[in-house]
Order: sequence, then C-alpha cells, then structure tokens
Amino acid sequence: MPKGIFNVPVAYNEPVRSYEPGSEERKSLQQTYDQMWESTLDVPMEIGGKKIKTDNKMPIHPPHDHQHTVGYFYDGDASHAQDAIAAALKAREKWTLLPWEQRAAIFLKAADLIAGPYRDRLNAATMIGQGKNAFQAEIDSACEIIDFLRFNVQYMTEIYSDQPMSDDGLWNRVEYRPLEGFVYAVTPFNFTAIAGNLPSSMALMGNVVVWKPSDKQMLSAGVLMEIFNEAGVPDGVINLIQGDAAAITKVCFDHPDFAGVHFTGSTSVFRKFWTQIGANIDTYKTYPRIVGETGGKDFVWAHPSANAKAVATALIRGSFEYQGQKCSAASRAYIPESMWEEVKGYMQADLESIKMGSPRDFTNFVNAVISKDSFDKIAGYIERAKKSSQSEVIFGGNYDDSKGYFIEPTVILAKDAQYESMCEEIFGPVLTVYVYDGRAWESVLDTVNETSPYALTGAIFAQDRYAIDTATKKLVDAAGNFYINDKPTGAVVGQQPFGGARASGTNDKAGSAQNLLRWVSPRLIKETFNPPKDYRYPFLGQDEM
Repeated sequence: MPKGIFNVPVAYNEPVRSYEPGSEERKSLQQTYDQMWESTLDVPMEIGGKKIKTDNKMPIHPPHDHQHTVGYFYDGDASHAQDAIAAALKAREKWTLLPWEQRAAIFLKAADLIAGPYRDRLNAATMIGQGKNAFQAEIDSACEIIDFLRFNVQYMTEIYSDQPMSDDGLWNRVEYRPLEGFVYAVTPFNFTAIAGNLPSSMALMGNVVVWKPSDKQMLSAGVLMEIFNEAGVPDGVINLIQGDAAAITKVCFDHPDFAGVHFTGSTSVFRKFWTQIGANIDTYKTYPRIVGETGGKDFVWAHPSANAKAVATALIRGSFEYQGQKCSAASRAYIPESMWEEVKGYMQADLESIKMGSPRDFTNFVNAVISKDSFDKIAGYIERAKKSSQSEVIFGGNYDDSKGYFIEPTVILAKDAQYESMCEEIFGPVLTVYVYDGRAWESVLDTVNETSPYALTGAIFAQDRYAIDTATKKLVDAAGNFYINDKPTGAVVGQQPFGGARASGTNDKAGSAQNLLRWVSPRLIKETFNPPKDYRYPFLGQDEM
C-alpha cells in the first residue's frame, strides 16, 4: 500500500524540434527514415502479451510510393477479438488493484521513451506509413503524444484529489474506480498521437483495453506497442488487434462486459456504434460510456476589418498542412469582397512556392493523401467543381496517382454558399471560398452556423472588437474549438483541449481531465466514527404539558 501522498512531475509541453538543414536532429531522423524504408517491418497483433500472426499477411505501402512495401501486418478475425477480451478481463484482476502511482510511472516512462530513444523511430514510422512531413510528424507523433501522456498523469491526480467535504464525526471520500469490464479503443490513421492516447488514457485510469487501430496506421501503431511494452504496461492491459472492423466491433459490442468505447473516426461509423450499443443495452452489466470525436467541416470567416495577410496564411496552413487530412482542417472560407483580391494574391504567391512530394525530402510542404479511396473521392470533388456553373477552380486542381496519391493544394471559388464543397466533408487538400458582400457580414455568420451539421473547429478574423464579440456569440454552437485571429488547427494538449459537438462528436475534450472522467466510475464512501445507537430522533419526543 502507498506510504505517502505523492506529487507527480509537473507536466509541460514537449519542445518542438525544428529539423533545420545541417542539424544533428535532421540527420538522425533522415537516417532512421532510410533504415526503416529499406527494411521489411513486421507488425503482429498483440493479445495478452503474445505476438499473433495469421495467414492473412497484409502489406504496408507508403501513400507517397504505393508500389513499395515497407512491412506487413496481420489481419485477424472475430476469434482474435474474443481472445483479446478474455486477455483484458484476465489482466483486469491485477491491473485495477495496482496503486495509481505505479500506473502513472508506466505512462510517464512511455513519454520519456518517446522523447528520447523512440522519437526518430516513431516519427519516421509516421512519415513513411501516414505520409506526414517531418514537422507534421514531430508535432504529432512526438510532441502531442508525449504531452497526452504527461498531462494525463497530472489530470489523473487532480481528479483523485477532488474530494467532498466532511461534517463532524464522519469522513466522506470518493474513490475513482475503473469501469467494470473492458473498454474498446478505435483509432484513426491521421494522428499517431490519437492512436496512442485513446487506449493509454483509459488504461491509465485502471481500465483494460481492446485496441483496433486503422489499417493505414499500422506501422506507427506497432512502434507505439513496442513503447508501451518497454514502459511496463502489463500483458493484457492493452491488446492490439486488427482485421474486419465490423466483425471485431460486433464481438465487442455483443459482450456483457463491454463498458465503453473511445472512438475517433467518421460520423457515420460513430452513429452506427450508438445504434448497435443501444440495441444491446439489455446485454450489458452497466451502461457503456460512448465517447467519440468524428468529422468536421471547419470554417474560416473574415470580417472586413481583418488583416488580409493573416487570413491568407491561416488558409494556407489550416487547409493544406498534412494535405487537409486533419479533422480540424480549414475546408470552407467566407471572405469579404473588399479584401478578396488581396487575400487571393497572398495565397497565390504562397501556393506557387509550395513543393509537393515524398516526406523524405524535407523541402516538401505537401505530401500524398492516405489511400486510393481517398484520392478518388477528392479528385471527384475537384472534377465536379471544374464542370459546375456554380464553382471555379482558381488554384491547383491537378492530381496524379501513378507513383503516390498526390493531389495539388486546390482552391475552389463557389458562387453559391451552399455549393457541395462548402457543405460536405472532403478530408483532403481542397479549400472552398465564398466571397460575400462585406456590408452583410452579420447575416453571413448565420450562413456559417447553419451550413454544416458539424461543429468541430472554426476561426474568425477581425480587428473590430465589436465584430469579434458578435461573431463569438452568433457562432457559440458552431465549433467546440473556436479560434480568434488564428487558423482552426493545431490544438495543444494542456492549452486547447480538443473536441466538438453536433455531428462532430461528444465533445469530451481529449487532452483534459474532462475526458479522463469518462473512464472512471466514482464510489462515495461515508465513514461514521460514532454511529447512532437509537433510532429515535429528537422530534419524536412528547411536548411538555
């Protein structure tokens, strides 16, 4: 048992490396990238500490060179999901009883491993497998996952220290129990940090996890599992499985010990999850926790008082970093007519300077999109925009998948604020701009609010403080992360907890104590030191005559 009230190391944001030409950090990352590129890497499933391979050996092709095979992972089936649940429930017997400071030490060690010996390896895996340039990998698969791990430990202690008051003669206390059963983590391709945070945040709070990463993120998922193992996560606490997503999900959702799901992905899949869980509600021992961050159709709105250069820079970075494959990426913009030519000029100059190609060349700002399916979907929007009388492709519009899934940063000018690419999530390097009459800026805010079913991120630009106040109030429900004079991407753990509402999810704010609270079940303990020994209360006494 603990013999002290322990203070964990104060969390801080991991410094971002710059990878400047000639720097040792740049040379080291390039060397690790080359070693991994030239190797044949193996990513087995891991269930109860055992590495599992199947006959369904699946190749891993980098999106920027889809003919190159950098490694393999192994597809499982429903039986592997059943095994993972059994392993998790077996591990739960000891994991839930482990003192909190021991769990904290494991994940603090994981953070230090990523900050140190695993940094290049995890970044290179993200660059190769997910098509991120060095900077996008650094802020994701190094800094953000390190921040998640460190801040989550701090948030855990803050949650545990939140205790009720006690009256004379008694002691009230709350223990924050892990959920009863196992939890299911389903993670996306686009952020290694999300893939690491969803299972680890639940495990930190004493839960046991079945983890299903995206099959397009398996290279970095395998490295994360190596890190968790070296950090000391016990066998069965986090179980990495792969295979048919629908079959695996059904096994998890049909199990009586299913206690919750932590999800990042598409809105349509998350809605199916709600339906499945609701249909099975009589099966479960408890009401499952359902936490999800899903899609977005994120906006940038500029007031006539805005700084045109700042708007243009936010659009370039917010729309085209990581090829627009961020759920927070700027996808629709509303620019007043009075400044449009100036904004367009700045954007044109920037776009003409942007290079596109492999992440191995550090001078490339834009890389490939993740897959053939994604490439075809995005190209479809571009071709329809070229043909429509309601739109014009003013920048970019070219694409080529002969070697990798490359799509130029593309800007569509929409004549109709309800044109399809102003309304629908594209998840690629496509920005649609609607130019409006600046005199009607307040009514355009209503259009911004009502156009999309999503409410993830959004940004407004203005120098007029009355306009900022009006926009902030009118768009109160339009974005869970709302930015004033900044791009709508780049949330930092501990500074901007992330999540949205409406069709964008449950807004449980990854990177905050709010999210961790979803993975515990409080138990109130009241201890009375001198319990009453007579049932009679004073009011029962007889009045004096």
